[in-house]
Amino acid sequence: MKVIALLPMKGNSERVPNKNMKLFNGIPLYHKILKTLLDSKYIDEILINTDSDKIKKDIKERFPNSVVVVNRPKEIIGDFVSMNKIIEHDINLYQSDLYIQTHSTNPLLKSESIDRAIERFNERKENIFDSIFSVTKIQTRLYDENIKPFNHNPKELLRTQDLEPLYEENSNFYIFTRKSFKEAGNKRIGNKPIMFEIDKIEALDIDEPQDFLIAEAIDKLNTMQ
Repeated sequence: MKVIALLPMKGNSERVPNKNMKLFNGIPLYHKILKTLLDSKYIDEILINTDSDKIKKDIKERFPNSVVVVNRPKEIIGDFVSMNKIIEHDINLYQSDLYIQTHSTNPLLKSESIDRAIERFNERKENIFDSIFSVTKIQTRLYDENIKPFNHNPKELLRTQDLEPLYEENSNFYIFTRKSFKEAGNKRIGNKPIMFEIDKIEALDIDEPQDFLIAEAIDKLNTMQ
């Protein structure tokens, strides 16, 4: 079974300027997830769809034989373009039995987690599920904007570990086929998905400048152990 990894990256970033090329413990941030994908036992090819000349130049210099660069067309460039549009473009160009899409903003994601998720997909019985997306379990007291308890009864005050868990879509990865993508209306989460739980530290996503500092500190500790 052929597996292609999709790692889309844009040059512009609003909250963390030049995020993908920003040095993360001495290397550009995107190198972390790229090396994780390269270490996978199952990924055969990696596509990086980008509009950034800096990223293209860096890939050519650092990973000349490891990555296929896809030049992002003008019609899907911009901060408000759906990721599903970019995925649609790539899977129409490159045939594969299975696709896994991830982000450069998940530097702590482990290749072991990716491989276990791919194995889970390959072990499935036909029609049981058609796609996988990664999640983080949440067991804490939540309220809506009107201060109405969302997942608990304040009168009971259960321990948080006894609350019914909720699951956050953490955007670390999505696994799908061309068929599941098309049948779901060109969406990476299919009509019959399952969740794949990841530890909240490993799943840390860089959205804000403080996230970058936290992830960098954790990564440094991990390399010292």
